[in-house]
Amino acid sequence: MSVKIGNIDLGDFPLLLAPMEDVSDPPFRFVCKQSGVDMMYTEFISSEGLIRDAAKSRKKLDIFEYERPIGIQIFGSDIESMRNATEIATLANPDLMDINYGCPVKNVACRGAGASLLQDIDKMVKMTEAVVKATHLPVTVKTRLGWDDKTKNIEEVAERLQDVGIQALTIHGRTRAQLYKGEADWTLIREIKRNPRIKIPIFGNGDVDSPEKAANWRLEYEVDGIMIGRAAIGYPWIFREIRHFFNTGKHLAGPTVAERVAACTTHLQKSIEWKGDKVGVFEMRRHYANYFKGLPDFKPYRMLLVQEENIQLLHEILAEVAHKYENISPEEIFKP
Repeated sequence: MSVKIGNIDLGDFPLLLAPMEDVSDPPFRFVCKQSGVDMMYTEFISSEGLIRDAAKSRKKLDIFEYERPIGIQIFGSDIESMRNATEIATLANPDLMDINYGCPVKNVACRGAGASLLQDIDKMVKMTEAVVKATHLPVTVKTRLGWDDKTKNIEEVAERLQDVGIQALTIHGRTRAQLYKGEADWTLIREIKRNPRIKIPIFGNGDVDSPEKAANWRLEYEVDGIMIGRAAIGYPWIFREIRHFFNTGKHLAGPTVAERVAACTTHLQKSIEWKGDKVGVFEMRRHYANYFKGLPDFKPYRMLLVQEENIQLLHEILAEVAHKYENISPEEIFKP
């Protein structure tokens, strides 16, 4: 059965790319789209930044036709600001609006935004209702199990947010107190899915980093789809590998070194096109180690890549990597 958010048909058991700050920008989304992700989100955008017309926040509204379906994710602590930001983001013409009630980092949560709303469900509900009323687009939410082990209130959150009109809910299987430590616990996510009152799609997020885990958790926790974040960084192939495993029960061979180089080169090119030469080259530096994780003796190349500023020379270094490692099979490379 197809999973639908409003009139967006995501097919059978969609794989979603998580919104990740400083990661899921258009260049990164491009390589993930090439690997078969079913839906993506922008990096989270500050509602205050949008209202103040801050350049960084505005730039994050950039979306492209080939990315669809795509959601714009916003966060904030003030209801009126979130309402205004929703109106601004709606003009960028995404397919849906998403609210971040899950970000655990201090400068978000300690300012009353992100996961901190898990401490004030009444305010969270009012904020969500304001966002739903401010746009004609479907509204979805991403959140966590609760603030800490003593306050896992996701069941109440799910019911009340559905009541004010959200059309899908993604749950990260950790509390805010856990940050990204320990293991994600999906058992509460399954409880939400089994709740007869819940009619909207429920997506699970947290720790899915292999086709087997995706297949096992799909059955065990009964979710409608899976959102993947950190496992896709430097490894966009995770989406096609999971889909292939779902369809065939067999493992797809991992990417060859040539494929890694090709994806990395594309990412670099898109980064330069979107951000300009200087920033595009600089911001790409955080990705090289991830693309070539597990390659033996790669460190000298990584050092060259993170120091080089000349675009032509960067392409030459990447071509040299492809040539040097061309006979290494994917099985010899450590997979995430």
